[in-house]
Amino acid sequence: MSEYQYYEFVAVDRPLTSVQQRELRALSTRARITSSSFVNDYQWGDLKGDPREWMQRYFDAFLYLANWGTHRVALRLPVGVLDPATAAEYCVGESACSWATRTHVILDLQSEDEDGDEEYEGGGHLAAILPARAELAVGDRRLLYLAWLLCVQNRELADGEPEPPVPPGLGELSGPQHALVDFLRLDPELLTVAAETSTPLKETVPSTAALSRWVKALPEPEKNEVVVRLMRGDDAHLRSELLARFRCAAPDERAGAGRTAGELLARAGERWSRRQQLARQREAAERERQERAVAAAREQRLNALAGRQEQEWQRIAAMVETKRPKEYDAAVVLLSDLKALADRDGDSEAFRQRMRQLRERHARKPSLLDRLDRAGLGALGVS
Repeated sequence: MSEYQYYEFVAVDRPLTSVQQRELRALSTRARITSSSFVNDYQWGDLKGDPREWMQRYFDAFLYLANWGTHRVALRLPVGVLDPATAAEYCVGESACSWATRTHVILDLQSEDEDGDEEYEGGGHLAAILPARAELAVGDRRLLYLAWLLCVQNRELADGEPEPPVPPGLGELSGPQHALVDFLRLDPELLTVAAETSTPLKETVPSTAALSRWVKALPEPEKNEVVVRLMRGDDAHLRSELLARFRCAAPDERAGAGRTAGELLARAGERWSRRQQLARQREAAERERQERAVAAAREQRLNALAGRQEQEWQRIAAMVETKRPKEYDAAVVLLSDLKALADRDGDSEAFRQRMRQLRERHARKPSLLDRLDRAGLGALGVS
């Protein structure tokens, strides 16, 4: 299996400066570098840089995959829109971790598959996932919960580890969140079990009246600061930060309902076992239906064949004389039906005699005899 690695970095909140682009170009002559992205893939060699460091210095999103089974995605948000403590509450293992700089929080999520991906192209995955970052920025914590669930799935938590607050809408993930679930290979059974205690997703746009009440309650210095930041126009997340603060003032998440990591895994295992059992039952029923259909069709053929045996033996003789493989195959099918008809009607001895004569007459045609043997018509000529 040849090696394949794909790296994609994206700057969302602020474009890369010309100086930053030159710094990145000095590390890669092949990469596709723009003011908002760095993309490169490798069939040999590796990235001459540390993705963790690049996330801290340059970029807001990062995606990596390798055809030996590694999938990794990282997202960076300002501390004003995502509290580092909140991120740390959900990102609790090797598969999902978080860390904070002075200005940002970075989430790093990773999935491994020992079977690997023999053929894989990386383009398009980050574009599908990236809008989930904007959802998180306005207070949607479903992405964080998915990160915690990834740690549960990979057995990185003790069975007794309590579940963190469950965000609403786990049973109705957005498109970008579904893309993240697929990329990280989250178990759908585990996700279904986790969503059982999640409340329905409410209207994401707060009412004007609710916003007005909240804004009026803000201290005057905070309002002045917001207006100054708005007028400066250099804060891409000002709206997200304010909406996140608004939602935190009236959280709609529920606690983990007393569930633990071990209980979620056990329930997911039970669901998987039930689904497998149902699938086996459906497969068995389908096989039985097909067998009945085949038996009915053959019985119909045998009924049509009854009374015409002599004509069919003559047809078989003509087919065999052609020495053509396709005619041999057709003759074997017809002989099998004649045998079944003879067995059904108690005329097996007459069939065996005709069969013995046919084999003796064409003993110098090994291709024909081989087909007869494989069709279970070989031993008939030995008695």
